Amino acid sequence: MQIDNLIPIAEYAARIGRDPATVRQKILRGALPAAVKIGRDWLIPADAVYTDARIKSGDFKNWRKKQPAESPD
Repeated sequence: MQIDNLIPIAEYAARIGRDPATVRQKILRGALPAAVKIGRDWLIPADAVYTDARIKSGDFKNWRKKQPAESPD
């Protein structure tokens, strides 16, 4: 790993158009394994890929309404 390729969270978040707090949470959850902590600061490789694993297809929209109603016993 090259130190000169690492950038702080704020700069990385600005590059990808996300909030720094969102990137920090992703790091703490382990979803950005390329991040390294040096001292108290997190640094990320400038070419690290930001993945978004959310389901955006709409398949689960109103999923509660699609389930059959429970019958009272």
